[in-house]
Amino acid sequence: MDLFLPVNRYIDHSNLKPYATFEDIDILCKEAIQYRFHSVCVNPFYVKHAKTVLKGSDVRVCSVVGFPLGANSPKTKLVEASTAINDGADELDIVWNIGAFKSGDYDFVENELKTIISYTQNVIHKVIVETAYLTEEEKKTALEIVINSGAEFIKTSTGFAPKGADVEDIKLWKKLADGKIKIKAAGGIRDYETAVMMIKAGADRIGTSHGVEIIKGR
Repeated sequence: MDLFLPVNRYIDHSNLKPYATFEDIDILCKEAIQYRFHSVCVNPFYVKHAKTVLKGSDVRVCSVVGFPLGANSPKTKLVEASTAINDGADELDIVWNIGAFKSGDYDFVENELKTIISYTQNVIHKVIVETAYLTEEEKKTALEIVINSGAEFIKTSTGFAPKGADVEDIKLWKKLADGKIKIKAAGGIRDYETAVMMIKAGADRIGTSHGVEIIKGR
């Protein structure tokens, strides 16, 4: 397999279900340690707990911001992001304001992201643009905005939209980004073959709640 890293090191092992329990997060973290995933991705409520369970491991903690709709006020998102970092988050997956973007208010979207990123330095920022709701041209514009924001990653999906990651979207962004930003593919990645396909297309990270199944499916 022509990859820089083993597939497990690409994976953000996620449990963002609204009914996830402390026991579920314990299992998520222990699986992440066992399979040496890059990170666990959890809702803000569980950041502090995940950090405690993962203490002494090299697994990072990722928290979501504005999840899953992105329609919170900028101030609310900023407080949420700052709180997550204070609780121990190493990475933030930020849902941008999809409605503002679809309304054509690109300045608002970019400025909101820049503000959050400027106040939460020294962590990795991934911006979720929810490709399921974007046209081909909007995907190109989305890439430009996220690059301009200073984020390290552009991410396809929350996993709550009608469609998740698409190989052609990854290829498009990889070509247009020209190395200026990394790509996280998420949503609907449930098996090893799909994960590898996304990575070969240009994904630098894989967001999935099926990390264990992916690795066992090799």
